[in-house]
Parts: sequence; structure tokens; C-alpha cells
Amino acid sequence: MKVNQAELVISAVSKKQYPTEPLPEIALAGRSNVGKSSFINKIIQRKALARTSSKPGKTQTLNFYKINDAYYFVDVPGYGYAKVSKKEREKWGKMMEEYFAERENLNMAVLIIDIRHDPTNDDVMMYDFLKHFDLPVTVIATKLDKIKRGQRAKHLQRIIQVLELEEEDTVIPFSAETGEGKDDAWKAIYAHLNN
Repeated sequence: MKVNQAELVISAVSKKQYPTEPLPEIALAGRSNVGKSSFINKIIQRKALARTSSKPGKTQTLNFYKINDAYYFVDVPGYGYAKVSKKEREKWGKMMEEYFAERENLNMAVLIIDIRHDPTNDDVMMYDFLKHFDLPVTVIATKLDKIKRGQRAKHLQRIIQVLELEEEDTVIPFSAETGEGKDDAWKAIYAHLNN
């Protein structure tokens, strides 16, 4: 997939700020610091469209990135980060629930998980939350370059087991460093863009 145009259109906190054109949307979810921004930047081949940060919990809004004037990636706030106040977390929760429950343009979700570790309770909750809204989910198992080739199958199997991944959903091993898995990620996304 060639990306000729990519821009951050708006950082929204409520539905009255969402873009109004009826383009398909792909939501990107993941724990704070799991590599969501690196994933976005790698697959659209931009160095810093999505801001990466060593400080978890930087994304506090729904960030709508318009790609090729044809669809949106929607980066949702990272979860599972303790340094955010309870009140702030509740606010994010309401904002995300409103988006997932009411957004008609939402075609699928990408859940980003670190391949090196078993999915956390928060990851499992997020997957269940996405399935509650009947969304197809592609799990991107990032940081692939950090494990030995012979360990891959075992780590992927653990992700499938711990999440209790449904049959229609897939796991794609991915590395933002090497770009491995990029084409498979695009295939999965592309399959849902025209639904």
C-alpha cells in the first residue's frame, strides 16, 4: 500500500469534534508505550507523523490521521498506565466508549501488543471491549526483532490463548525496526476498508 498523503486532522475528545466526511476508520488501540506511534509511522512510512514518546500516556485524545484522502487511522489513548489519575482514566474511558459505541464509520480495530510478553489483563479487557462492539480485530504483535526466530511461534500461540482470540481475528508479527510484517498488516487493514 503506497501512502502518498497522511495528516493529523484533529485530536478529538468528543463526538462533536469527529471528522464529518463518511470515510472508513481503523481504530488503533494498545497499552501505553507498546509502540503504537512507531507502528503508525512505520506502515505509513513517515518518520514522525505520530509522536513517539518515552513517557507513557502521551495520547490523551482520539487522534484522527487521514490517509490518502480515503480513510482514517484513529489512535486512541493508551491504557494500563498507572501515573494517570483515576479521574483522568475515567474521562478517557467515557471518550473511548462513546467512540466505539456510536461511530458508524468504524470498520475494524488494530490491537497492538508486545510479542515478548503474555497479553496483560488490560490487553484482554481491551480485546473483549472491542469484541463487545462486534469489531473485527487484527492483533499486531510488535517488537518482533527483539525475540529469536525460533521463539516466534510460541509467543504468538500464547497471545492467541491468553486473548482467547476469535477465529475471524488474526495476529500479525511486526517489527517497527525492520518493517517485517508491514505488508501483512496492510493486507489485513485493506480487507476491512471496503466493508
